[in-house]
Amino acid sequence: MQRASWVAHSRIASLVLGISLGLAAAASGPSLARLWTGLAADGGRSAGVHAIRIDITHPSWVATWAAAPQAGVGQAAAGGFDDQTVRDVIYTSAGGTAVRVRISNLYGTLPLHIGAASVGTVLEGARLLPSGPRRLAFGAREKTSVIIPAGKSVTSDPVSYDVPPLTELAVSLYLPAPTSPMTGHSLAQQATYVADGDHADTSRAAPYDITERSWYFLTEVDVRSMTADGTVVAFGDSITDGAGSQAGADDRWPNYLARRLEAAYGDRAPGVVDEGISGNQVLRASACGGGRSALTRFSRDALGVAGVRAVILLEGINDVNLATRRPGRCVIPASRDVTVGDIENGYRRLIAMGRSRGVAVYLGTLTPAAGALTPAGVAMRAAVNRWIAASSTARVCDGVVNFASAVADPGDPAYLDPADNSGDGLHPDDLGYNVMAGAIPLAWIGPGT
Repeated sequence: MQRASWVAHSRIASLVLGISLGLAAAASGPSLARLWTGLAADGGRSAGVHAIRIDITHPSWVATWAAAPQAGVGQAAAGGFDDQTVRDVIYTSAGGTAVRVRISNLYGTLPLHIGAASVGTVLEGARLLPSGPRRLAFGAREKTSVIIPAGKSVTSDPVSYDVPPLTELAVSLYLPAPTSPMTGHSLAQQATYVADGDHADTSRAAPYDITERSWYFLTEVDVRSMTADGTVVAFGDSITDGAGSQAGADDRWPNYLARRLEAAYGDRAPGVVDEGISGNQVLRASACGGGRSALTRFSRDALGVAGVRAVILLEGINDVNLATRRPGRCVIPASRDVTVGDIENGYRRLIAMGRSRGVAVYLGTLTPAAGALTPAGVAMRAAVNRWIAASSTARVCDGVVNFASAVADPGDPAYLDPADNSGDGLHPDDLGYNVMAGAIPLAWIGPGT
């Protein structure tokens, strides 16, 4: 499903501080392109006081889309691909005039051979605009193929390409040789198309007669922009990943947030990327496909994103659930030893990681889940939320988004509002994700903050 935004807006002109500062900002990226004055003691965020920032207008890279890498994903994971083209369809946030993509072989055990790669704008399904995709290159010699060692990733060379905001793009990867255990992202909530042979350069849908529901090898798409103000990372578990939303609708709460920002700020809006993993935990690696813990992957999946300047962290419900369940296949002894204090300390460590890199971290209260948790889990979630709610006043984090209140049942706030419930008592539906995005103060993350 394609969307386009035609919101009228005006640009605020940047103030030039001098040739030397301008050159330094252009060379060093967004971190030196900002001048902050009048800072409150806590950075002005938790108290609602915002610093004045003066931007030097210069092009910089921001992430328009991302997906956290996982091991062994999708229906094709067991057999892999061989002499086939995978067309990953993604939904942009910020727009730009050039594009580059990151391809990962993080969980592969053999080198990954990319025979050809391209980017194009989706017309419908696997079909691209008639203008056709643009071929991507890698390295100083502009090779159109690349071999990625096991455990590594590669970023393509920039290619001039007009990327609109809030639009579906397709990144096509031709895989000429058998792939080893594959890196990707399980819950795409979006069709991925597969064709036999090399069809990276075709706009036609006809060769793509296999449909998957995971993304393969693609973990980030960046755009070069003169105006977009950095990147906001949505970091969490299945609720950030979009579980329960309509497949193909691009209705995860980070998508709704991107649309709100674009409507409010136009091309100055930051990119918004979704680094959620279903089943992910703050403290422990998942025993059932939820990936590495938030503490382990935060530096890569949040702080390693192009242009990152703020993270919205919504995670912990899986730690709570597994700590209060009977032992089983996914409930290992280590997960049952987790306490409220352990989760709080996990949050503190994540916030410290962000602040050490100059990145603001906003905590989200855990959404209602009484329909999915045990009574002990309901009590534990409430205790975690009390700490999160107090953390902004205590200046532990940069602010708190009250996601829980936004989607709570007015009659019993331990449960999801029936209007926002996807049906399992844990995951919101599309309407609920829209409500969640609406609970985020744009003043915290909009341009100039």
